[in-house]
Amino acid sequence: MSAPPAAPLAAPKPNTVRVAIEGRGYDILVGPGLIAEAGALMRPVLRAPRVVVVTDETVARLHLPALEASLRAAKIAYVTLTVPPGEGSKDFAHLERLVDQLLGLKIERTTAVVALGGGVIGDLAGFAAAVVLRGVDYVQVPTTLLAQVDSSVGGKTAINTRRGKNLVGAFHQPRLVLADCDVLKTLPRRETLAGYAEVAKYGAIGDPEFFAWLERNGAAVVAGEPAAVMHAVTVSCAAKARVVAVDEREEGPRETLNFGHTFGHALEAETGFSDALLHGEAVGFGMVLAARLSAERGLCPEADARRLAAHVADVGLPASFARLPQYQWDAKRLIEHMTRDKKVRDGRIGFVLTRGIGTAFTARDVPAAEVEAMLARAIAEGRRDG
Repeated sequence: MSAPPAAPLAAPKPNTVRVAIEGRGYDILVGPGLIAEAGALMRPVLRAPRVVVVTDETVARLHLPALEASLRAAKIAYVTLTVPPGEGSKDFAHLERLVDQLLGLKIERTTAVVALGGGVIGDLAGFAAAVVLRGVDYVQVPTTLLAQVDSSVGGKTAINTRRGKNLVGAFHQPRLVLADCDVLKTLPRRETLAGYAEVAKYGAIGDPEFFAWLERNGAAVVAGEPAAVMHAVTVSCAAKARVVAVDEREEGPRETLNFGHTFGHALEAETGFSDALLHGEAVGFGMVLAARLSAERGLCPEADARRLAAHVADVGLPASFARLPQYQWDAKRLIEHMTRDKKVRDGRIGFVLTRGIGTAFTARDVPAAEVEAMLARAIAEGRRDG
């Protein structure tokens, strides 16, 4: 007699991370299969069973059918709006078009926006939700590793301008974040690596044990090993949730989450915020430069700066200008980009520096000439080694 077929294995229960902001707290759910359950998961936090899904054309082909099926199953009325993929959609023109479309749908203040996509969609749809009708609720359904561990959490929404990245925006917390680890299997390796830079950041700025875990398991995270991915996303979200809970508007401890970003945004600006250098790639290299500056100033052991650079390089991210030979890098131009950064205070560039793996702080007393000299040396080394 043949044995009965084995019952299918139940999907692991998602991990829950709470963002404990008084009066505006919300959950981040991390696990597989969450998009297929999204309707049921978001229904309790909706003020009315009506949503507008905002996504891009690429994500729509991959994940929109499952999300729409879950909304129908939960009896949630929905309309879907799509924008072109890529950083170019994060501008005034696309924001105006999206807001006009939302108003054209005659949405009410009880209607929620659902952001289905990566960081661009989360920022654009979140900002639209913050300003339309003076603010409506929104749910984040991030579909990239970078968005799951960083941009979907904490309520920072923004668009780019010709003056710089993320210079126009608003703090607007989501009602729920659904980080479906399964969707990461559809990402190109380069996109996964870009997201991994933000994962490594959490270890570098505040959790040396997690950084050591990443040194042992980073390759498994990048390769998409389910248990490793779920652990990395959960720990990263928990780290950001702790910081956001005590400093929602980036007036103190939350600034350390910008480790690598001052350098990274300058690198992105020099490349025209294009796909030539993804945000996560720029942040990964930016962390290496921030650690190098810290070591040169005697703040951080050189061994720790080398350790961070080695890990960034080992996983496959650029850790030197030699990996980016297609641009004529110029230290003075990079400094000029930094002076336009939104983290400038009283004309002084803010740098998140490190005293070693697991410790970060903000410094506003670093002379621009000193940073420019460090960058000039790093660029020269890249030309020599390239």
